[in-house]
Amino acid sequence: MVAAGGRVGRPLSIIHGFVADVPTDALSNLAAAPAVLSVTPDARVRLQQTLDPEDLDDESADPSKDPGSMYTLVHKVTRAGKYWRSGYTGAGVDIALIDSGVVPVNGMTAPGKVVNGADLSFESQAAALRYLDTFGHGTHMAGIIAGRDNAVTAATKEQHRDRFMGMAPGARLLSVKVADAMGATDVSQVIAAIDWVVQHRRDNGMNIRVLNLSFGTDGVQSYLLDPLTYAAEVAWRKGIVVVVAAGNASFGSGRVNNPAYDPYVIAVGAADAAGTYGRGDDSVSSFSSCGNAVRGPDLVAPGTSVVSLRDPGSHIDQTFPGGRVGERYFRGTGTSQAAAMVSGAAALVIQQRPSITPDQLKALLMSTAAPVPGSILACQGAGMLDLNRTLHVPTPPAVQTWPQATGMGSLELARGSAHLTDGTATLEGEMDIFGSPWDGKSWSQASWNENSWSGGMWNGKSWSGDAWSGVSWSGKSWSAVEWTDPAWSGKSWSDASWDGKSWSGKSWGTDLWSGKSWSGKSWGGEAWSTTSWGT
Repeated sequence: MVAAGGRVGRPLSIIHGFVADVPTDALSNLAAAPAVLSVTPDARVRLQQTLDPEDLDDESADPSKDPGSMYTLVHKVTRAGKYWRSGYTGAGVDIALIDSGVVPVNGMTAPGKVVNGADLSFESQAAALRYLDTFGHGTHMAGIIAGRDNAVTAATKEQHRDRFMGMAPGARLLSVKVADAMGATDVSQVIAAIDWVVQHRRDNGMNIRVLNLSFGTDGVQSYLLDPLTYAAEVAWRKGIVVVVAAGNASFGSGRVNNPAYDPYVIAVGAADAAGTYGRGDDSVSSFSSCGNAVRGPDLVAPGTSVVSLRDPGSHIDQTFPGGRVGERYFRGTGTSQAAAMVSGAAALVIQQRPSITPDQLKALLMSTAAPVPGSILACQGAGMLDLNRTLHVPTPPAVQTWPQATGMGSLELARGSAHLTDGTATLEGEMDIFGSPWDGKSWSQASWNENSWSGGMWNGKSWSGDAWSGVSWSGKSWSAVEWTDPAWSGKSWSDASWDGKSWSGKSWGTDLWSGKSWSGKSWGGEAWSTTSWGT
């Protein structure tokens, strides 16, 4: 070998051979040598009968073969299909989604599927952008929660593989937009949005029973004082199941994010179920926050490479084109997606048990969750969401008795490190987006009394209209009012807001929307969206 100009490499003990580099012109003589049994040139191999990245970009690909498709997650992982076959699709249940808005793509345009609530984002002043999702996050969450293709009838009990359906396809969404195209928003906008949902939860035939909050800040003041946790807790105590993303690792403190660290709400971590029926290969996603000894996730749900609706031209769509799956779908990863899964599940349970309380629903989902083998207990909480177990279990007589929050703490501390900036000024201190002083004592009382909103006014300034008006693409919408305060409303805010750090804890500049494999890793460290299995 050496005499022929070659170099011996690593042994291949399984065939009693070895790897070697040999000059091409020496191969013939080497193969003919009496001491050589065989010379086999190195060659590329291609995995067979496995999900190919080209399939991910083909809408005709079978969703049952994609571990992150809603078809797989509904029928193999969460077992929500068991509820569908029993006649429960979330019909009659309204789910409030406080996020970046929703756009009219197939899956969200069925009659009555989406109702626009108040637009409290900075884009509310542009008629062409009002209510619409220019960021891309809200539409992705909406699809997971309650998406339903137009071609699917409400009576469908089993999902067609060639039609997109979310966890609760019969439920209706109330979209309350708070973030703009860069994900920019402030804690004061989110608090105002939660108050709005609570006050209007029964307006105009609404039946808001679930609130999805797929975001968080790294604020660490006690939940007993924090105004954001208080707002979420008020919604909970008023009969709304509040589902919150626990947070993604490497953001903030060791706690789960704010408001997930309020012990009343359902804090959801993310898991990877590998797209199979069995639980033996399930694992808690490495990015999912485990919290600390005081507060961790209540349970986990699928949150790795989840395929949901794409928002063409949005910030996320343009920034992370590798996340696209065909023309209609987008692959996203995070505890945001996991929270959306649980919000849809909550709607199914509520349709089945209309009188169930938030405390009882939380206890039911936790008591029927399936343990995740090999994962740290603190990281998985009660385990993986399992609606097959939930379907036939009696409603537990649960009542949570944690000390109740007061909301009289600091608005600034609720922000944590996430602050809006326009490049010259930073929104900080005890004031809202209009520069109005924050009085936690008076606000917390008004919030509980359900009169913090009055005539479109919140915290002393006009934020939105005060009546349902007209018809939008998704149904009725809330009328808007021109913001007149030049100090804040006319500026373009960005940077250290949700776009930078929050939205359940990790910068969007990571691989959360990059189209990487469902396992959170890829062969050779490269994304499916850029490298073929064959290379």
